[in-house]
Amino acid sequence: MENEKQLVQQVADYLQLQYKDLIYRFDLAADLRMTIGQATRNKRLHPRRGYPDLFIAKPVGKYHGLFIELKVVNIYKKDGSFRTSEHLQEQQAMLSDLNSQGYYACFCIGFDEVKKTV
Repeated sequence: MENEKQLVQQVADYLQLQYKDLIYRFDLAADLRMTIGQATRNKRLHPRRGYPDLFIAKPVGKYHGLFIELKVVNIYKKDGSFRTSEHLQEQQAMLSDLNSQGYYACFCIGFDEVKKTV
């Protein structure tokens, strides 16, 4: 099973190969080991939790751009309902807010779903 670091690299490689002129950015702060000073500054700069892992700055149709929250494990129960955790709820709330502001924002589970969404 792949981990999220591997998925991020796979997606980056894909975007660079298939969409050479595409402007995109990964949010890597959650994956970094920061000093207390750096973590404090980062929290002051970004007070809201749940920011998606990937932003693609390309308007398409009615959307201003694409935000993707990358996942390597399924976040849905067998009955199709959303798994509940504070972290997932924060991420879902952020995606909902971004969708309401004219972006396409979603969860993608695994590389194939990312590829299909992009």
